[in-house]
Amino acid sequence: MRRDIFQAIADPTRRAIITLIALQAMTPNAIADNFNTTRQSVSKHLRILTECGLVKQEQQGREIYYSLEIEKMKEVDKWLNEFRKIWESRFNQLDQVLSTIKKQEK
Repeated sequence: MRRDIFQAIADPTRRAIITLIALQAMTPNAIADNFNTTRQSVSKHLRILTECGLVKQEQQGREIYYSLEIEKMKEVDKWLNEFRKIWESRFNQLDQVLSTIKKQEK
């Protein structure tokens, strides 16, 4: 089953896991050590992140390491970029209004 990226990142624990493994690949136990929850709970979150393609697993000896799939994160960035354009436009408009008010006060 392929899960939706946006449903996956809606959960704060999964976002925290993404942040953790963005810098380096980690085992489920190493990831679980950063949370006040069970290893099973972390495994469930990792499964969801893997199913949507945000996280990949790699077997190294007896351990499985999870790392961030950067290309998949670009989909989220692309979607957010449309909103960035709107926000930047509104901030620029606000800057102009504030600048006009400041000039009128002088």
